[in-house]
Amino acid sequence: MTLDYATLELLRQNHPAWRLLCAHHAPLVASFLHRAFVVPRVRNLSQADLVEALEDELFLLREQMGAEAFPGTAQSYLSDWAENDKGWLRKFYPEGTDEPHYDLTPATEKAMGWLEGLTERSFVGTASRLLTLFDLLRQMSEGSETDPQVRIAELEKRRSDVDAEIGRIQAGDIPLLDDTALRDRFQQFLQMARELLADFREVEHNFRHLDRKVRERITLWEGSKGKLLEEIMGEREAIADSDQGKSFNAFWDFLMSPSRQEELSRLLEQVLSLPPIVAMEPDARLRRVHHDWLEAGEHTQRTVARLSEQLRRFLDDQAWLENRRIMDILHSVETHALALREDLPAGNFVSLDEPCATIELPLERPLYHPPLKVYISDRVLEEGEAEVDLAVLYSQVVVDRAELTRNIRFELQERSRVSLGEVISRHPLRHGLAELVAYLQVAADWPEAVVDDDVQEQVTWLSDGGILRCAALPRTVLSRRT
Repeated sequence: MTLDYATLELLRQNHPAWRLLCAHHAPLVASFLHRAFVVPRVRNLSQADLVEALEDELFLLREQMGAEAFPGTAQSYLSDWAENDKGWLRKFYPEGTDEPHYDLTPATEKAMGWLEGLTERSFVGTASRLLTLFDLLRQMSEGSETDPQVRIAELEKRRSDVDAEIGRIQAGDIPLLDDTALRDRFQQFLQMARELLADFREVEHNFRHLDRKVRERITLWEGSKGKLLEEIMGEREAIADSDQGKSFNAFWDFLMSPSRQEELSRLLEQVLSLPPIVAMEPDARLRRVHHDWLEAGEHTQRTVARLSEQLRRFLDDQAWLENRRIMDILHSVETHALALREDLPAGNFVSLDEPCATIELPLERPLYHPPLKVYISDRVLEEGEAEVDLAVLYSQVVVDRAELTRNIRFELQERSRVSLGEVISRHPLRHGLAELVAYLQVAADWPEAVVDDDVQEQVTWLSDGGILRCAALPRTVLSRRT
């Protein structure tokens, strides 16, 4: 890629790494993400763990710079860093959990690698890198040689060199690397080990991008399945046969070998126990760096597995033609969703009640109040007489509902149905309104009763004072039980 003006301007506007370096809080973003992901070589972190770590970081910075330096919360910062306009973190939900997790994007790791290159190094080794370049050139030269005689001559020369070295060792001449050479090679090993993990993030990102393209193509496809599968499988084979795909497969086959893993573990233990390396105080996690490579490779393999699962579900769709209308509706919805992906609606268009726990603090409970003592006066009560009319205690009106029921049954002996007004006319009310209400309760409980709201009946009775009372009620017809 040529670094002309147009290319650099496009990168400045769209590349997340450039946006990170130009961000107002770039020191906070880079330092925190470097400490949380790069230093411990962590692939992803849960939201709870990352929020807690960022809260601690913000607390220390606010103590030094003031609370107004970083007014936002840890959760808001993480959400902002994972937005599409930033692209510094990837927010996703692992399978089997509803808690979001975060991972670095390849662009963020590139930005932090560039920042690390700005720092001054106390020791810059060149010999080991020169030897590495020489070995790479020799491997390419020998690996591309088609003349058998030339390759045989090179192998014989190498065998003679090995025999000569064996002879020198047997004679007591054992060449050893000095401390400078060991430190030089160890620094190169550290750099390449970290770059390898960063490369895996980029490889996984590329496979995820392929998966997204395949899903979009399936969503927008209007032709036959066979043609679609032909194109998708062609792309899948092209990815597998690409330089990146071949390199990843070769790495994975090499690392998955049990003998290679044992050899790596043995070599790491041996190198990390050398005095010059111990003096450099390397990270103890280097002893399991090959396990970090395996974990990174598994992430990439799972991404490829998800792509294959998407294709399998498409092949297993037996009801695609039978549910054509449903598929068309879903196709329309998905098409509109993809069209609006980059043009999100402004403002809050959906609101959800935030879940909260009911918290009862111990200090909110009221303090203990001793009960009040009841003081009883010891005065002697004097016996007296009160002028009270006790007759009112015995003049209570009691309506016998059983008698009212018998009145209704008596009237139904001569006919199959009778209205409540007719029953009252034949058996006048003796207790006034209370007896009328009791009749209505009996009628409501009657199994064969019909109320006609359109017809009114008049019911009259004499009060205790001799006044004629009248009440209008809907016609209620009571029928004989069948």
